[in-house]
Amino acid sequence: MSATRYDQFCALAGAAEIVGERWTLLIVRELPLGPKRFSDLAERLAGVSPALLTSRLAALIDNGLVRRVALPFNVQAYELTASGRELQPAIRELIRWGGRFLFPMRPDDHFEPDWVLLGLDAALRRTPTPAHRIGLRVRHGDADALFLVEGGQGGSALSRSEEHGEVLVDTTFDVLLRILSTDLPLDRAIAERRTTVEGPIALARRLPDHFDLSGRRRPGP
Repeated sequence: MSATRYDQFCALAGAAEIVGERWTLLIVRELPLGPKRFSDLAERLAGVSPALLTSRLAALIDNGLVRRVALPFNVQAYELTASGRELQPAIRELIRWGGRFLFPMRPDDHFEPDWVLLGLDAALRRTPTPAHRIGLRVRHGDADALFLVEGGQGGSALSRSEEHGEVLVDTTFDVLLRILSTDLPLDRAIAERRTTVEGPIALARRLPDHFDLSGRRRPGP
């Protein structure tokens, strides 16, 4: 159980007792895309000690948010329970809110494609969008990741994919967010050599239609 007690008959206080401990939400962040081994979590949560990670996982298991599962070759891993998955809308909103504190990016910031995926997924439109298939290559330093944006009646979806769709937009994460918020027109980003496009430019200009960032405050100071 959590070591933190607020002694308040309040649902928010109760939730904070379970997920408000240091590292706990970041552990939960790692699990929506599939089970993770202890070593996977330790690698992606650089700075957490093995003892503390063990303690946080035990508390999440005790509270019914995470369970142990066996992978092939009897490898132990951790995954979210149904109760843990119910946290995802709240985490999505925290990601959207936290975007204002994300920039400026630091050169030594660790880059994980899954974190970019979660960040962009939090900004997707959940209402019907045009049935475009737009590829994204998102770069940070020497690393990059490929994604595919697909529109449809249920809203837009985002996935890790080597497919380029009908057009490929190649840029850095900070520039991409400015394009999606319409703070930086795509044509200007191209003219300034901050973005490249392979395929029909008219289709690439429709990329912001798949995200709910238009008119929002630009990331950064």
